[in-house]
Order: sequence, then structure tokens, then C-alpha cells
Amino acid sequence: MSDFSFITNKEIYEKVILDQVCHAIKFLWIATADIKDLYVKKNKKMVPFLEILSDLVENNVAIRLLHAKEPGPRFREDFDKYENLIDGLERMLCPRVHFKSIIVDGKFAFTGSANLTGAGIGAKGDNKRNFESGITTTNEELINKIMDQFDKVWMGSYCKECGRKDYCAEYDDIINI
Repeated sequence: MSDFSFITNKEIYEKVILDQVCHAIKFLWIATADIKDLYVKKNKKMVPFLEILSDLVENNVAIRLLHAKEPGPRFREDFDKYENLIDGLERMLCPRVHFKSIIVDGKFAFTGSANLTGAGIGAKGDNKRNFESGITTTNEELINKIMDQFDKVWMGSYCKECGRKDYCAEYDDIINI
């Protein structure tokens, strides 16, 4: 098996969400520019992606969600249904985040164009989804680079020089670490 795969469209949903995210054991890091309501298959029904995250939190998986703007209204409504996400999901808004990456347990990573939306990475039908592409990898060196980019933003490495601190609710907390 190759360390890298180029995937597109529905393959992103199948190979990233269903095959990897749903089976995270230790941690899950998600970076996205946009967050909207999305549904995924769980057993034989479609459920909000947040239910999958809630299940992972129940199994003590540490989850970080880094995003550029506030989620859409339906996503926020669904969020309220899963109370364990309030304390079990670490979330950070950074208006300059535009990269899309998912890291599972430090052993698998996806990076590509798909946002955390139904049309991007969710289970939308082929005629309703965006045209997306990306790569998946199990290559340790590349995973470490993807994690490093995520971690630098998460830890506030760019905050002092960013110029967008007025838009970032976490700015004061980050620079005082």
C-alpha cells in the first residue's frame, strides 16, 4: 500500500470520514475554513456529523476543531443536542485559516480542498456535492508537517503579527500563554 493517495469528491467522504474519522482512538484534529450542517452514515441511518464527534468524545478521543468563521445555524442547532461536546470538543476560531486538514491519531492525514460541509466532505449526493480533491497519507513525515501547521495556528504562533486580532475571540487568551 502506498503512503499517499489522491482522492476526489465522494471518495473524500468515504475514505476520510467513514474509514478514518469514525474510528479515531486517541485524537482527531480538524481544520477547515467553513463549517455547515453535514450528515454522515452511522449504522443504517444518516446522522449529524456532530453525533460522530459526540461518540468519539464518549470514547475519550481528544478533538480539536480549528475554523475560520462561525458555523452555520443548523450546525449550531445540532451542536446543542450533544452536551458532551461543550467540554469535550476544543474549538478555536481563526479568521485566517483556509487550509483543510484532518489528522487521526497522528497516523493518518487528509489535506485538500474540502470544507467541513455537506457539499464538501459530507454525504451529499453526487449531483449536489462540490468538486473536491485532496491527498490522504500515512507517511509519518508528511503527517508531522500537517500537524505542525495546525499546531502553530492552534498555539497562536502567528497571532502577534496577524493583524486580524479584532476578529479573533481567542487572541487575548493565546498571547498571554
